[in-house]
Amino acid sequence: MQESRLFKIVYHLLDKGQATAPELAEKFEVSVRTIYRDIDALSEAGIPVYTETGRNGGIRLMDDFVLDKAVLSEKEKQEILTALQSINITQNTDSSRTLQKLSAIFHLDSENWLEVDFSRWGNKESDNKKFELLKSAVIHRKKVKMHYASSYEIISERIIQPFKLVYKASAWYLKAFCTEKQDWRIFKLTRILDLEILSETFPKQNFPKQIDASEGEYHQIVLRFPKEMAYRIYDEFDETQIQKQENGEFIVSAKMPEDAWLTGFLLSFGTQVEILSPVYLKNILAKQAKLIYEKNKS
Repeated sequence: MQESRLFKIVYHLLDKGQATAPELAEKFEVSVRTIYRDIDALSEAGIPVYTETGRNGGIRLMDDFVLDKAVLSEKEKQEILTALQSINITQNTDSSRTLQKLSAIFHLDSENWLEVDFSRWGNKESDNKKFELLKSAVIHRKKVKMHYASSYEIISERIIQPFKLVYKASAWYLKAFCTEKQDWRIFKLTRILDLEILSETFPKQNFPKQIDASEGEYHQIVLRFPKEMAYRIYDEFDETQIQKQENGEFIVSAKMPEDAWLTGFLLSFGTQVEILSPVYLKNILAKQAKLIYEKNKS
């Protein structure tokens, strides 16, 4: 425990320049006396740390001190390069030179193993611009005004306080506090029709611990698919939700929201899906399919 704290103290001083003993004691949840013992231990280990008295005094490192790369294990070095590689693939970042320098220092090869495109097919400029605007709003804690198409077939104007961008189940989402609902919400990025970053800022907040704000509205849906739909089933569902039958058919059991999105999702399978449960969902899907037929028959 002490070794971990000593390492963190050095990194804190490298990052902040200096700190007082009471500040370090509060940060690492130990006594001031323990911090002074840690400083003595660091000094004995050859780390050039010293204390400076007076009004602007505190605990400092020598100005020319650089943390020896030998402190990091080979795995930690590779993880640092991997993290930088991941950052470097996002737009408007300039970590390429840092990546190259660290690769040389660590004597490791930083292969370009990852590529991410935030856009849908044929919509690169619009989707990437939306992602970058929301990323900026999250970082600078700026309120956002947007029009959002909900799964309940309603397009509404919202003013939100964006908290975090999340990639989940093959789609990007935004966790945010909705000022209209006065509650936390999760918005799907593709349903944000337009947005404007406002000048008004908001204080830092913590998103509630629950995984999904609408988790309570999800219901168990059981579906049957023919073997020809294997490619699509594994695209849409996790393997733990899929049971392959002896005749090659698939039974899928998954929790999903019962709303307009679910109807459209099931209709996208055409005649290749059969609803086993809940039974009342069969009638809803059949009515929608009939309406589509009536509207499009020649």
